[in-house]
Formats: sequence, C-alpha cells, structure tokens
Amino acid sequence: MNQTTQQRPGIPAQPLVVAAVLITLLTLRTNAQSVPIAPAPPPPEPTTAPTNPPQQQLPESPGQTNPDRDSDARIYGTITDPHGNVLPAATVTLAAAANQSRQTTLTDVNGFFTFQNLPASAFRITITARGFANWTSPEITLSPGQYYELPDTTLQVASANASVEVTFTRYDLAQEQIKAQEQQRILGVLPNFYASYVWHAVPMTPGQKFRLALRSSIDPVTFAVDGATAGIEQAQNAFSGYGQGAQGYAKRFGAAYGDDVISTMIGAAILPSVLHQDPRYFYKGTGSVPSRAIYAISRVVICRGDNGHDQPNYSNVLGNLAAAGISNLYYPSSNRNGAEVTIENALIGTAEGTVSALLQEFLLKKISHGIPREPNPQPPQ
Repeated sequence: MNQTTQQRPGIPAQPLVVAAVLITLLTLRTNAQSVPIAPAPPPPEPTTAPTNPPQQQLPESPGQTNPDRDSDARIYGTITDPHGNVLPAATVTLAAAANQSRQTTLTDVNGFFTFQNLPASAFRITITARGFANWTSPEITLSPGQYYELPDTTLQVASANASVEVTFTRYDLAQEQIKAQEQQRILGVLPNFYASYVWHAVPMTPGQKFRLALRSSIDPVTFAVDGATAGIEQAQNAFSGYGQGAQGYAKRFGAAYGDDVISTMIGAAILPSVLHQDPRYFYKGTGSVPSRAIYAISRVVICRGDNGHDQPNYSNVLGNLAAAGISNLYYPSSNRNGAEVTIENALIGTAEGTVSALLQEFLLKKISHGIPREPNPQPPQ
C-alpha cells in the first residue's frame, strides 16, 4: 500500500523568516535607546613640541600702553656713568607733580631701577650718586597702564669746586697784625717788633705774647748786637771779673744776651700774660709835640690793658726790677753790690724805656721799613 505524505496546512515558510528578522531588529533598536553608549576617548596629544612657542610679554615702548593692566603704569631705566659703566646704589627719587608725593629707591647691581603701580599722572625723577652731579628729568606724563623707559640716563662727574665759608676770628686778626710787626726794622736791620702803628690793634693772647718775645730773642740781629756789646765791654775791660781772652768774651756775651732774654721774657711775656697787659708801644702820631712827648714818657708807667683801657704798667716796672735782680746771679762778684745796684739797674732800664718811647713817637717810624701804609684811625687829639 502506497503511503502518501500529507503536509499540515499553515503559514508559508518564507514569510515566517522575514517576520523573525523584523522582530529581532525591533528588539535591538529598543535596547539601543534605553542603554547609553560611552563616548569615545579623545585622541592622544601630539608628543612633539609646538613649532611656535608663546612669546614672553615685554614692556611697551614709551608712549604705548598695556591693555591688560590699564591701572599699572610704571617708569624704569638704567643709570650709567660717562664711561658707560652702570651705577649701583644710586638714589632715584620719583616726585608726583600733582600732590608732591615722593618715592625713593636705589639702583641694583646692574644700575637698574623701576617704579610700579603708578597712576596716570605727571612725574619728575631726580637721581643722585656720590661723586656725581645731580640729575633731574623733565616732567614725564604717564597715561593709564603706560610702561615708560627713561632714556639715556648718564650722570656726569661732580665738579671739584666747593663753596668754603671762611670765618676770620679776632685771634686770626691779631696774628696778622703781629706778622706785620715782625716785618718792621729800623733802617731795615734792627728789630722794631714791639711798636704798633695800628691804634685799634687786637689784644694778643698769652701764647702770642710768648711767641713774639721768643721771636725777638732769637732774631739774628739780637745775637749780633749782644756780640758787639760783649766786644766793647772786653775792650774796655768792663766786668773785669770775667777776665780776657775767649773765655772772658763768652762770659760777657752770655751776660749781655741773658739780660736781653730775661728782660724780654719777664717784661713782655710772663707779666703781661699774668696781668693781662699789652707790652707794645702804640704810636700816637697826632696832636702837638708836647702832648705827644707826654704820651710817650707816660708809657713807661702806663700801658694799655687787654681790655683796651689804660692802667699802671706793672709789667714794665716789675720786669726791670726782676731782670736786674736775676742779673746778680751771673755777673762777677766784684760787680754785685746787693739791692742798691739792683734798684739802680732797674732805674736805668726804666730810663732806657723812656728814651725808646720818645724815639718811637718822633723818629723811628720815619726810618723803619715794613710800616703799614694805611694804619687804622688815630686816637682823638
């Protein structure tokens, strides 16, 4: 018996396959909308350096502004000397013209300075450095944010000229007058140091009195005069106790020079310093002859004090007594007759002073060299 295969009626096979594909695609789309997809990672950065690196920002030239910092103006510069070397530690002062406010800084080891955070205003810069002349800039007007470089700032070497204030004291004036007196010489030879032809001469200090006495004592003419005196005394055999020959002459010369030095030091330096008296003779030069003669003679017992007033001339009187008394120590014993001779010698010294004063008033000025041409005003007649 032939058996026949019999198929079940149903949906054709090809449409079923298409439907299954559509259902699968629909399911995948639904899942894609509900699950987020992670973004793809960024591409790696290139390992090589950029060919054009960013440039460093530089200050603007004078007159330009910094757009990123409109409120930050500045002034800067470098200070040099005339040889082009930088000047460190120079003082730079910035003065605002509006309110006179000041800022100060020092240049660094490279001579550089800068002022920052400046407002838009007018300024002036002053630069000082030791050994150099001060330098001041013209007025500089800054706009907001401007960077201004001070151009060509070279300090010049300071001038060697200096202003010196000279103060001429009374001591200096007295010293000048004493120097003029030391030029005065009778007949251009004999010292005439103790005559003042300046009526209002400044009083001498004790030191000046001693220096003038020493100057008179060591003058070469003083040695020559005493040498001549000793020669005359030896020729006349005066002070016979000294004997003759070189030894006798030396003793006579020592005695003569000792008389001069002792009388000068005591009567013109020691006592005038202690008693504040002036040992000089002040030339009158005006008035009648009798009035001038009386003035000259009175100078033996009257002198001018350091206060400018007349007073008893203790320096001269006591000086003659002291010199005569001291001379007894070195004169021969045969010529020492005690107090009587001492007083006699003192009176002789006083008389010599009187003659000297008369000669000063009437003669010695006419025959002396080195006299001031224009003395101070003379005393009233």
